[in-house]
Amino acid sequence: MFGTNLLDRRSKPERIADQAWQHLSSVLDSAGDTARSAGRGTAHFADEAGDRVATMADEAWHRAGAAFDALAGRRTTSSLPWAWIIGAGVVGAALGWAVGTAARAAVARSRDDHDERIEFVDADRPGGVPAK
Repeated sequence: MFGTNLLDRRSKPERIADQAWQHLSSVLDSAGDTARSAGRGTAHFADEAGDRVATMADEAWHRAGAAFDALAGRRTTSSLPWAWIIGAGVVGAALGWAVGTAARAAVARSRDDHDERIEFVDADRPGGVPAK
């Protein structure tokens, strides 16, 4: 018939991507409205709230861009800095080993410094003369 909707002829992934984009757009619009109303309602906290809203807006735009790239099928290049993570693990293990070795040496030195002999006192003898 002549009244058919052209949007119904799209493939399922296209419809899902369109729905996701519409949802993302509405969320960003409502987040912007919420941020603006929060900024107007908190005049005495304007400086602190402004910094927080700006930080959240930057994060929101970053996430929206990442979502748009994902919907468009583009891969993002931001990944974990594995070299730094592995390097920090190696340095942490080396420091832990060094501290453990130093602690064992300190305990051994303190044992050597103290006289290990224990002197027993005979409670049955008058004056508590040590037993030999």
